[in-house]
Amino acid sequence: MSELDHVLIVEDDEETRELLQAYLDENGCTVQAVEDGDGMWRTLGEDGCRVDIIILDIMLPGEDGLSLCKRLSLDPVYQDVPVIMLTARRSETDRIIGLEMGADDYLPKPFNPRELLARIHSVLRRSRAMPRTETPREPETYRFGGWVLDVKAQRLISPDEVDITLTSGEFIMLLAFLNHPNEVLDRDQIMEVYHGRESSIFERSIDVQVGRLRRRLRDDPKKPKLIKTVWGKGYILASEVEMS
Repeated sequence: MSELDHVLIVEDDEETRELLQAYLDENGCTVQAVEDGDGMWRTLGEDGCRVDIIILDIMLPGEDGLSLCKRLSLDPVYQDVPVIMLTARRSETDRIIGLEMGADDYLPKPFNPRELLARIHSVLRRSRAMPRTETPREPETYRFGGWVLDVKAQRLISPDEVDITLTSGEFIMLLAFLNHPNEVLDRDQIMEVYHGRESSIFERSIDVQVGRLRRRLRDDPKKPKLIKTVWGKGYILASEVEMS
């Protein structure tokens, strides 16, 4: 690894952050470390800042790692910067969801810093071997049933042009439906979009979470037109979706 390789660590646990920063610095990396998404965006926006790879924890204060990873993958400026996600969870679905959000690799905690360094080597080799033009461009805007979702701004615009702010959970759940329009998603599939968040979310009913999203979409819970219940199976977004 060249000493010019620049690693940005986004990790809210101070002990872990400092340990990784020291280890990677000792092994020839230029390292910056921040504790949350706001710090990440500030660092990326600094004049002359060049980041080769981002080490991104899933469990972060404010906007979580999954949402940040998705935004990075959709940003034309940063979509080619590889991301390795860190999480305290060990389930297979965690890894799948992280990769679907745009991560290049996934490492469960606890881990040996030497393993992280090896994965950084591997991810950077793959990233540099792939022409930038081969990176697929993901949708920046979804249009459905008169609604518009601005992915980069994480903003929902109603048919009467009212801006609606979504929580990270609502945003990712809506993306799951928009990426699978007119397909039934069962409760286990919907549950997966919340991986990396606090366990209290898992304890709540998925029906409650869907109900909140319906309210955002002004969908009558008794006779929903957009997110319909398929009894015994799950839910379906009953709308055509245009992506651009």
